[in-house]
Amino acid sequence: MRVVSEEDWRERLAAAGELTPEVAGAILDAHGDRGSRAIEAVSEGRVKEYRDFTVVVGHEDEYVVEDGGCTCADSAYNIDSEAGERCWHVLAVDIAERVGAVDHHDMWYSEVREFI
Repeated sequence: MRVVSEEDWRERLAAAGELTPEVAGAILDAHGDRGSRAIEAVSEGRVKEYRDFTVVVGHEDEYVVEDGGCTCADSAYNIDSEAGERCWHVLAVDIAERVGAVDHHDMWYSEVREFI
């Protein structure tokens, strides 16, 4: 099995417009468990875009993804962004954007979050 670079799977996903088995395999090759969790989140519709932020709904909390960064602990403590690593929340946003699976909300997340 050929290992596919992150850029390659992103380009292939954008071109396909859907998560094909080949592209899913490439994501898993490049990102392992993080890729698997990202694919799961996208398939479950847990990537939400508000006027101010994009949010990925995790199992325990919601995480703001902005400019390729994330508010999760994995990003803060385990990710080497200079080496191209990404948490699964950032990967989920990248996937969802390329396949048109972002759930758009015409409201401010900062206002919604106050009520949660």
